[in-house]
Amino acid sequence: MKLNTDLNEFIAKAKKMEKGEKLDLSSGEDLSIAIMNLISLEEHFFFTYEKTGDEQYMELLSQIREMRKSALKQIIKEYEGEVWCISKHLLAASMRFMEVGTKMQTKGDLIAAKDMFKKSYDLYNLFWGLNLGLVSSDKLPSSKNNKNDRKDNEVRLLAESDPVKVSAKSSVFDKLGSFIQKAMDCCRE
Repeated sequence: MKLNTDLNEFIAKAKKMEKGEKLDLSSGEDLSIAIMNLISLEEHFFFTYEKTGDEQYMELLSQIREMRKSALKQIIKEYEGEVWCISKHLLAASMRFMEVGTKMQTKGDLIAAKDMFKKSYDLYNLFWGLNLGLVSSDKLPSSKNNKNDRKDNEVRLLAESDPVKVSAKSSVFDKLGSFIQKAMDCCRE
């Protein structure tokens, strides 16, 4: 099965990295956070221009957009279809959930904050899953399959390749997060 082969190839790459062959994914993580902030700057320059009518904000927006596009090209080297825009929006939504979570945490609403942080992290993992080739339409189970068959198939594939242990009740986000966490350890030097 192609999905099993792809997962095994990914795991082999991760094991190679663990044996000392470095792939500096922590720089990619740092760059992705910078891109999130550039997207936020684009939004702020847009709204500031609309509120003030001052053309300098449109010029700054344009410069920041070019910087963001250049940075995104360093992470997304090849893509198909809408992957470029999907990636940008995943990072933007992840950043917004993180900011809302921080505000809720400051107000003392820890339950809502944790929910926002979880959503932020799930979207961030989806960004990396998409851009590391773990997620694509040809790798997802057919929607014609019954929902339970898909869930069983996903769990079975994970168990066969044994990269991480997950429960049968794990969501796609949980499973993807486990893969990404294993592959991307920012503390590994």
